[in-house]
Amino acid sequence: MPRELGWYASFSVAFGFVSIATGIFTTYGAVLATSGPRGIWAWPIAVVGQLTVALVFGALAARIPISGYSYQWVSRIVGPVWGWIMGWISFAFLGVVVVAVDYTIASTILPELFRYVGTTQNAWAITAVVVLLQAVLVALSTRSTHKVNSVAVTVQLIGMIALTVLLFAVGAFTGKLDFGNLFDTASVPADGYYALGGATEAGPFALAFLLGAFTIVGFESAANLAEETREPARVIPKAMVRAVISLGVLGFLFLVAITAAAGKVAGVGTSETPVATVITAVLGSVVGKVLLVLVVISIFSCGLVITLSGTRLVYAMSRDERFPGWRLLRRVDRRTATPLNASVFMLLVAQAILALFSRSTDALFELFSAATLLPALIYAGTIAMYIAKRKSLPPTRGFALGRWEVPVLVVASVWLAYELLIFRDASFRAPWTYVLVLFAIGAVYFAGLLRRRGRQGLTMPDMADVDRTLDAADAADVTAEGSPR
Repeated sequence: MPRELGWYASFSVAFGFVSIATGIFTTYGAVLATSGPRGIWAWPIAVVGQLTVALVFGALAARIPISGYSYQWVSRIVGPVWGWIMGWISFAFLGVVVVAVDYTIASTILPELFRYVGTTQNAWAITAVVVLLQAVLVALSTRSTHKVNSVAVTVQLIGMIALTVLLFAVGAFTGKLDFGNLFDTASVPADGYYALGGATEAGPFALAFLLGAFTIVGFESAANLAEETREPARVIPKAMVRAVISLGVLGFLFLVAITAAAGKVAGVGTSETPVATVITAVLGSVVGKVLLVLVVISIFSCGLVITLSGTRLVYAMSRDERFPGWRLLRRVDRRTATPLNASVFMLLVAQAILALFSRSTDALFELFSAATLLPALIYAGTIAMYIAKRKSLPPTRGFALGRWEVPVLVVASVWLAYELLIFRDASFRAPWTYVLVLFAIGAVYFAGLLRRRGRQGLTMPDMADVDRTLDAADAADVTAEGSPR
């Protein structure tokens, strides 16, 4: 596959996957219910935690800029068995998160936009169509996919900035801002608000961290397209860090605006779509609907990037002959220059997960919970690997943590340990079930793989081979750019 992605395309992939519009529209209602308006103050802490993770991922991407990110890194640095486990977890995450993202459009925005009653049935049908459209676009053209995503990211930037400014301006002019609401716990008891909780329950403030933990994920998707990016070791780390910082700042300003306005809007606490309800109440029906359309575009872009990342991960694992059906899934279609079979496979996986969760009356919460738990496991495993092997990592090709390496690793480790402890809460039983079922399926396949090949048959290229491959690809890019067209 050709290297045709520049710095803005790489940034757009990271920015588009994270998509604060998606995360906030999906989880804000749950935060109000479990933590009250005061829960938004967990956001800045979560952003700092995820930023340290992004810095570590940037350091790894600069050393091994190959499609497959954590799967490739762990396979080559620790060993193929642990790498396969990381790849399978990543596959499980990408399969469920695209459904969670697209389900947000059907369940929280379109009902408010077109004034109809949302049900599990129509949410299922709409989500299925959205997933199909994204898969078709990814399968047909990588270049078109990135063009659509770049436009959508630009729309999201403009739309979210405009939405935030308008909420502050119109809210202040009409007297619909109540900044005291930022510190209110509403129906959540104030006593024990910051308590850690018990063995099977997390405290109210702890649950609020899920807002940032669900939203600020996926920045590593830029690394998953390393083989299609020009100068990936230099471009990708900066793209990930810039995406987390910009989204963290913009997201918090938007949360402050929404929460301040929510204090003067009746019925927000009981609304199925609290963010959309506040926007419409403050800005009016016409302006509110225009901005909600921009949010739909942003969320569609997010699902598009997730589909693209999932396809590339399946392709990368199949290319290494260690994914179910790898003989078909590693093929690159000559006409489209995309891994077409892998795209169809990810479509089928997403549709199956949608059918599984859509029967639940609380499908959105279960989907976003599973899509928060899985990346936390991926991040924790990758950070642990980096800590264990940091003295023997290959030389960097464009980005390094330098003297900040140890402080960054400490903060990232503490943050991820705390985040994973939140999932001891009994409300996360369904997400854990999904994770365990996917792990069981993976374990059966991997046991068969080991029986057929043995550990010796799963060896990955050593770092010298990786460097030679990357150097050859870079040389080919230079030759191609200098040759007549």
